[in-house]
Amino acid sequence: MTEPHLPRRAGAAVFWRSVGFTVAFTLQTFAIAAVSLPIVLFLPRRHVLAVAKFWCRRSVALTHAILGIEVEIRGREHIPTGAAIIAAKHQSELETFAMVPAIRDPLFVLKRELTWIPFFGWFLMRLRMIAINRSAGSDALAQILAQAKIVAAEDRQIIIFPEGTRRLIGAPPRYKHGVSHLYRQLDLPVTPVAMDTGAFWPRGTWRRRPGRTVIEFLEPIPPGLDRATFERVLQERIEGRSAALAAESLGVAWAPPVDTGGDPLRP
Repeated sequence: MTEPHLPRRAGAAVFWRSVGFTVAFTLQTFAIAAVSLPIVLFLPRRHVLAVAKFWCRRSVALTHAILGIEVEIRGREHIPTGAAIIAAKHQSELETFAMVPAIRDPLFVLKRELTWIPFFGWFLMRLRMIAINRSAGSDALAQILAQAKIVAAEDRQIIIFPEGTRRLIGAPPRYKHGVSHLYRQLDLPVTPVAMDTGAFWPRGTWRRRPGRTVIEFLEPIPPGLDRATFERVLQERIEGRSAALAAESLGVAWAPPVDTGGDPLRP
């Protein structure tokens, strides 16, 4: 399989469950944001983080209860607890909240427009996420690095989506240089994350299909590799494992469209 893949068209029941989830998710988000507003405005960041993780856990529970999507986190032994970079495949909105409870002190590299959303954006600012102007071109890398140096000194875990946007299962990977720039400048290990969330919550459709999705933290890549080697290893690990997970979920066999020159970190 080499073309971008969407699961076959789901029925009316899946559609209406998806609509119901969107309504419930929106109401839950605004209810938690409104009730916790004093925490966001006046209490230290650790309390805001606790509220954010509570919202993430409730969102995962809502996803399971209404959509029938169960989230399995694998590779917990690879989740960093100190300063590190987490480079994750991005296939849906699901991973943006499903990963958070498992990570000690996470922060995302995200587009600054998200911080303009009432309530939600206030949480992002109080959590000190790395918000960038994606239209700034090469200047965006300088924005990321300047903020990343500060949060790395606080032993936080920086989550970045190397492709910058959601991708369909089977779409050719489009990795950008932002993650390798952070890797070289911060001298931190990078934990790759593979997933098959797009099999159940694909971009481009309202229909979210029931099933068991997997988000898997992989063996960290140590600092010190040259840029070309790092980028190849990162892509091979994420794409190779994501392909295997998608094959489990969709019942198809396919190979990721990446360089197969071998992982130099493997014996």
